[in-house]
Amino acid sequence: MNNPYFMYPCLNLCYSYVPMCNCNTIWNYGYWNISDAADTPNHSLTYPNNFRNTSDLVLKDHGENPFVVNISQAAKQNNTYRDAIWTGKHLQVTLMSINVGEDIGLEIHPDVDQFLRIEEGQGLVQMGKSKNNLNYVRNVGNDSAIMIPAGIWHNVTNTGNSPLKLYSIYAPPHHPFGTVQETKADAEAEEH
Repeated sequence: MNNPYFMYPCLNLCYSYVPMCNCNTIWNYGYWNISDAADTPNHSLTYPNNFRNTSDLVLKDHGENPFVVNISQAAKQNNTYRDAIWTGKHLQVTLMSINVGEDIGLEIHPDVDQFLRIEEGQGLVQMGKSKNNLNYVRNVGNDSAIMIPAGIWHNVTNTGNSPLKLYSIYAPPHHPFGTVQETKADAEAEEH
């Protein structure tokens, strides 16, 4: 049976078509032999790796401009409690560093969904429909992703022995453009 989706050679051999049966006869009908792709010059393309030198990463709000960043490196580099690195019309990305024994603080965002990803450290997540009933409790660590629906009370506490490094995505944006809060006390002062 001829497959019209594999008419041309795949130049990246990681994604080459491999038949599930002995289909040598299909190559007689004008299809390219995929195994020949490895012998062609420039069979794979290389792209510059802009993430090799991240020492000059500027942590500032890049606004609504197109922006690419190694988010893991940026989160680990951040030493402020909260630093907005991108604020658009419908989305905001902030970096956070929570000191040992501290927490984000019990909060709720009535109209904002939130995504958190732990890049380094360990902590405890608590969520619930009321501030007196946080019945969803989970331990989190490196590479944990936390989804917080709008209207849910939540808190994240650093239970490790090093700063908890994470990034947060708000939809829609929750903090003003360019927000930088050095400490949790600064964040609390701005909210009141």
